[in-house]
Amino acid sequence: MNGLALARAAETLVGTPYRLGGRDQRLGLDCLGVLAAAMERIGCQIDLPKGYRLKIRHLDLWLPDPDRAGFISASAPFLPGDVVLLRTGPGQFHLAIADADRGWVHAHAGLRRIVRQAEMPSGTIAGHWRAKPLQKAEPWQP
Repeated sequence: MNGLALARAAETLVGTPYRLGGRDQRLGLDCLGVLAAAMERIGCQIDLPKGYRLKIRHLDLWLPDPDRAGFISASAPFLPGDVVLLRTGPGQFHLAIADADRGWVHAHAGLRRIVRQAEMPSGTIAGHWRAKPLQKAEPWQP
């Protein structure tokens, strides 16, 4: 997976309607749906929870197996395609994806659509992942 490609794919979702638990771009997406749709657009499948409650105690429900999904744990500075999990309140979390121009794409419940904004959405960073670097193939030896 390529972080810049993920960022660009997320940017194409700006303007999509917001819908809690949404995984269909025509009907609406939530923050997990934005990540799933962006990854699908670059040819990566990811299985993220659906039908979750607004308050979640276990962070592993948000990105259950980052390694298998093609991510590694990361820290600042942020790069295009980085995914952050923000703690927005007690038991409340939100995902955002760093775009290619140092902004953020995320599902904005208040505006009822997927938006791009210059600053990271408010909250405390609870997780930060980056696309795994592509491995160079080892030379084949007979």
